Amino acid sequence: MSLVSAPRLVTDRLILRGPEPRDAEPMIAFLLDRSRSDGFGGYDHRGDAWRWFALNVGHWHLRGYGYFTIEMKDSGTPAGICGIWNPEGWPEPELGWVVFEGYEGQGIAREAAERARRYAYADLGLTTLTSNIVPGNTRSIALAERLGAVHERTYQNHHMGEDMLFRHPGPEVVLA
Repeated sequence: MSLVSAPRLVTDRLILRGPEPRDAEPMIAFLLDRSRSDGFGGYDHRGDAWRWFALNVGHWHLRGYGYFTIEMKDSGTPAGICGIWNPEGWPEPELGWVVFEGYEGQGIAREAAERARRYAYADLGLTTLTSNIVPGNTRSIALAERLGAVHERTYQNHHMGEDMLFRHPGPEVVLA
C-alpha cells in the first residue's frame, strides 16, 4: 500500500513507485550506515532516520513529487530510492539517487535516474534539474556526468555543508 499518490514508472528492470510502509526498514538501515549514507545525509540515531522516511512521504504530499522507491521487477525487493527532491531551503528541484547495499555497480541508479528525469520533464513540466553532490562522492559525480550533467557551481547547503551543483540537460535534449 503506497503512502502517497505517486505514479508507477517502469523500466526494463525496475519499478519506481511511491514509498510503502515496508520500505521504511531498508531506508533506515541505509541512513544509519554512515559509511554509505554520509554523502546523502546519514544519521546516527534510528529516530532521525525514521523521521527522514516520514519527511519523504510528506514531501510527496506537499510538492506532488519526491523520492520513488526503486523496486527490482524480478524480485519485488527495494534496491534504493530515486526521484525529485526540493525541500525548503534547497536551491531548486534536484534529481537524486541512492542504491542500497548489494545493488551498486549494476546500472540501477542510472536506469532509475533516466526514468525519473523523463518523468520530471514530461509529466511534471519541470524545465531544469540539478544534482547536488558533496565533494568526494566520486560515484555520484561520475553518474551525474554520465547523465550529461555539468558542474555549475559549489555552494553551502544548510544541511550538507559544501555541495557541488550539477546542471542536467533540459527537456529539449532529454525528451528529443
